[in-house]
Amino acid sequence: MPPEASSGEATQFLGRAPQRPGGGAMPPAADPDAQATQYIPPVPAQPGAQPGFGDRQPPAEFAGLFRDEPAAAPAGATQQLPQVGPDRSGAPQPGYVPPAGGRRGDREDEGRRTGSRVPLFAAVGVVIAVVGIGAGALLGSTGGSDDTKSDAPANVSATAPPTAQSASPSADPAKQQAVALDQLLADSGNSRAAVIAAVADIKGCRNLGPAAKNLRDAAQQRTALVTRLDALAVDRLPDHDALTGALKSAWQASASADGHYAAWADQVAGNKKLCKKGKASGTGQTQAGNRASGTASAQKQKAAQLWNAIAQRYGLTQRQAGQL
Repeated sequence: MPPEASSGEATQFLGRAPQRPGGGAMPPAADPDAQATQYIPPVPAQPGAQPGFGDRQPPAEFAGLFRDEPAAAPAGATQQLPQVGPDRSGAPQPGYVPPAGGRRGDREDEGRRTGSRVPLFAAVGVVIAVVGIGAGALLGSTGGSDDTKSDAPANVSATAPPTAQSASPSADPAKQQAVALDQLLADSGNSRAAVIAAVADIKGCRNLGPAAKNLRDAAQQRTALVTRLDALAVDRLPDHDALTGALKSAWQASASADGHYAAWADQVAGNKKLCKKGKASGTGQTQAGNRASGTASAQKQKAAQLWNAIAQRYGLTQRQAGQL
């Protein structure tokens, strides 16, 4: 026998030695270690040897490999296999022989394990479905209530006529009135330049006809300002009564002054004696116009103070008396 193999090769099958037709063993190869079926010396035949092994008895170390035992029953799914390893006595352990029907038993055991998971997966699926249905019902009921509540206001707002107050409910009504009055005051100074130029022409005895016309046009424009102011709502503005009173008095006085100056231009144009050395002499119309102009200037000064306080409060344009 060759030297005993290590413990890791204790169960290695060495194979069967080939026999010569004459009964003798085959001679050894040139390199016994390099041959897979190296030569094993024959063992003298002993009585009771098993058939199929010729005239030699298997060594005692391999007796366990050729046990004549009945086929083992199919192993259970939970049967514990023996540990593979060298025996404490030094003898090699016999190789593991799978029990009859082993593959079938494994498949049956796997089927039992797989079948045991089916109820668990089904239970998890049912729980997820129930949770999903409950959440969907809750969301649906909440959305439905919101839609039901929002239908009526939406229909009402769609059919209601648009108004300035509904368009911007947070707007300050007083500020809206101030903005409207600011636009009116911006138009009040349009005729100032024309009036100043017309009065200058009368004093210089020139362009008397056009000067008179421009003054009468300015008077109409001042009267129109009073009409527009009467139609304007200013009841939410601070000191609105004093402000509107001062503006009306100023514009009415300016219109009166324009009318008197226009009459003065007619007098100078009709009487050449009133023009001496290129300067027009004053008349009663001139004095009346000066008095009305003084009244207009005082009322404009008062109105400017009241308006500038409102303009500063709401961020609008502040104006001087001459700009009114």
